[in-house]
Amino acid sequence: MQTEILRGAAPGQMPRAKITADLRPETRYARSGDTQIAYQVIGEGPVDLVYVPGWVTHLEYGWEEPSLARFYRRLASFSRLILFDKRGTGLSDQTTDLPTLEQRMDDVRAVMEAVGSERAVVFGMSEGGNMALLFAATYPERTIALVTFGVFASRVWSPDYPWAPTPDERQKFYDAIEHEWGGPIGVEDLAPSRAHDEHFRMWWASYQRRSASPRAALALARMNTLIDVRHVLPAIRVPTLVLHRTGDLDSNIEEGRYIAAHIPEARFVELPGNDHLLFVGDQDAVLHEVAGFIQGIRQAQDSASVLATVLCAEIVVPGIVTAGEESGRQQDLLKRFHALARREVEWFKGQAHGAWAEGFLATFDGPVRAIRCACAIRESARRLDVEIKVGLHTGLCDLKGAAVGGTAVEISRLVASEAAAGEVFVSSTVRDLVSGSGLAFRDRGMLTFEEHGEWHLFSVT
Repeated sequence: MQTEILRGAAPGQMPRAKITADLRPETRYARSGDTQIAYQVIGEGPVDLVYVPGWVTHLEYGWEEPSLARFYRRLASFSRLILFDKRGTGLSDQTTDLPTLEQRMDDVRAVMEAVGSERAVVFGMSEGGNMALLFAATYPERTIALVTFGVFASRVWSPDYPWAPTPDERQKFYDAIEHEWGGPIGVEDLAPSRAHDEHFRMWWASYQRRSASPRAALALARMNTLIDVRHVLPAIRVPTLVLHRTGDLDSNIEEGRYIAAHIPEARFVELPGNDHLLFVGDQDAVLHEVAGFIQGIRQAQDSASVLATVLCAEIVVPGIVTAGEESGRQQDLLKRFHALARREVEWFKGQAHGAWAEGFLATFDGPVRAIRCACAIRESARRLDVEIKVGLHTGLCDLKGAAVGGTAVEISRLVASEAAAGEVFVSSTVRDLVSGSGLAFRDRGMLTFEEHGEWHLFSVT
């Protein structure tokens, strides 16, 4: 590897390297919980750029394809480019459990911390864009700007999102993975301009084999199908560029238009071509738009609004009387319950925002942790002979110090009010973001809240 190490790197920070024609950066590892995430850093530009790839990847073998290597080097010519393999793929740890979106966000933060990056442009392609969208909404303080390419908001057809594949179409894709893995799966739709290039076909087949086993590839494809981030889009408050090719055969151009239309002040750019892989076809057009967008960004002021999952717990047994009439025993019971609830919130990496005679409020940066915390609080309460009901909703919250407000808080309280004693209810925004978690739900129907519209509710089973 030919590199020239730059002086002045901060202590503990990955040194930056000048780019040479044949540079292939060293692969290192960042610890995210008990999982090791493989990453590379290349370039010395004025801004950090985290590239979030699609479906399955292999950091080192990706450099074997000249068009992908060129794409990486061009990105690194105007940024410090941070690449990584998502958990369960490539050189990162193979896991027995499917990764959730919030675990993948944790992985990005772990890599950013490993390389000393406080803020970065987050660039998501295809399925990687789902997590990039969620990351930008959840961590605006870590996100300078958001760029997406060929991204979809949902992966299952519905009347209000008619561009996604039908269940039958997805099943054909699953069947191809299960029976044809080892060949160039999907190359005709993902890279039609190179579909008859025998060298590219051989590389693509080998790239997939090295990126994931057949079982892992199928499991990840099924998990990605369940992801739905439509409700996240209005909560994104960072400068956003949405890129999409007109004839994309894997992700319809209307999906890019939909995403851009639902993100406040997002810029949408339609590019010619029908390749879904952004490094295939006219990659210069993509790079031109990304470079110009980054150069034109003005650092936005820190926003007090963030995407969070709000947990609202209400005590229903025993009945709590009003303040001033509480018995000493009830006061002691409440103190013990609130102490247990705060401890569980801390354990699941949430933030407690207040307690009152009838309940408890907390926020989390991931819905899976919020659900598991709700179940843990319920069990802790039962040990005190106290029964609670819980409502969870993911949405935009207004944070002012330790206080939290906003529509998401109000909806979480309304969701809790619909639950019975011992139940944990979630809105569809929560359910749609926990693919791969192993959590199960029971459909509890549609409810209309006077000031907040209609919501689909589910109970955690």
